[in-house]
Amino acid sequence: MQQDTPAGTAQPDMFGNPVEEATASSATDAAPFASASQTAQPPPGKRRARDVLAASPSDDLLQLASQLPPQVHLGTSTWSFPGWKGIVYGDDYSNSKLSRDGLAAYGAHPLLRTVSIDRSFYQALTLTDYLRYAQQVPDHFRFIVKAPALVTDATVRAERGEPVSGNPCFLNAQLAIDEFVRPCIDGLRAKAGALVFQFSPLPNAMLAQPALFVERLTAFLAALPKLEGDTCYAVEIRDACLLTPRLIRALKATGVRYCVGIHARMPEPSRQAAALAMLDDEPSGPLIVRWSLHGGFKYEQAKAKYEPFDKLVDEDPDTRTALAELAARYAIAGQPVLIAANNKAEGSAPLTCVKLAEHIAAACERLRGAQKENAAEAA
Repeated sequence: MQQDTPAGTAQPDMFGNPVEEATASSATDAAPFASASQTAQPPPGKRRARDVLAASPSDDLLQLASQLPPQVHLGTSTWSFPGWKGIVYGDDYSNSKLSRDGLAAYGAHPLLRTVSIDRSFYQALTLTDYLRYAQQVPDHFRFIVKAPALVTDATVRAERGEPVSGNPCFLNAQLAIDEFVRPCIDGLRAKAGALVFQFSPLPNAMLAQPALFVERLTAFLAALPKLEGDTCYAVEIRDACLLTPRLIRALKATGVRYCVGIHARMPEPSRQAAALAMLDDEPSGPLIVRWSLHGGFKYEQAKAKYEPFDKLVDEDPDTRTALAELAARYAIAGQPVLIAANNKAEGSAPLTCVKLAEHIAAACERLRGAQKENAAEAA
């Protein structure tokens, strides 16, 4: 899912770490937008050679999916991992094959109802890219899409992620609209769930003046076009010191969601949930969560330990429980819930989603029971 990366070489992210996505061939970007005749379903009993098979879901998995509220969308950070054979995919496929043709099979999984498109962080995608993604998934599917670092990283970085100079395009609202918001919304339409502005760690000089950053951020967010339906903007930060009432007030004033980011650089979910409570006296907007990395690990450590991402290695029950309780509260209130898990969270993102779904279903049942008891007492 990355660009300009030699085969077998992991491209660094904005923090100097390799990118989560598996390397894909440049054919992904070059593939033309298919016509209606090209995307028509094959007759029963026939399958095009290029199709990626979906793994057959178990009865238990189907039952679990039926227990979740329909507004709960669980998913992963990208989808191009061969190690997911038997979990998401029904056969062996290469990274590039899954990157190019695997999204439809991914979207057929009964629990995977969202995905985080992370490649857009490294290079802006085109309208054709978004149209191609949208046509591969069912109507209930919702995408989480990361804005280009072009407007969210205050620093211009060298190939390996080291800072080089200030970024003159940082927080340029018009660039964000032209390069990200318009093509994303025009291509995904109602399937656009959350447009996430993930801000890389800020330079020390900016962190020394947090009020000035929040002021600039507020002006940037206020300049973005209003979105329709349940589609929302969200802000994710990687500097814990910015998680302040000032930031939350700015998000509330501009109608932008706070994206709960589970990452070694950020506080535990309970503190971030407290920030959400400041944003919402009662759940009054979508819940957006990106569970990126197991606490205490760096990217390379987690990658080496968890590949090929086919099993849970380091389960994180505390984070899982906290996110499940939060998700249940928003879902019971009728708000959309979008949670994307990374392979680096516990070892296998789809299996993390299964465990999380079990906990969300149980938490929803408890909340419904408590509501019934309260209603009975009030009567």
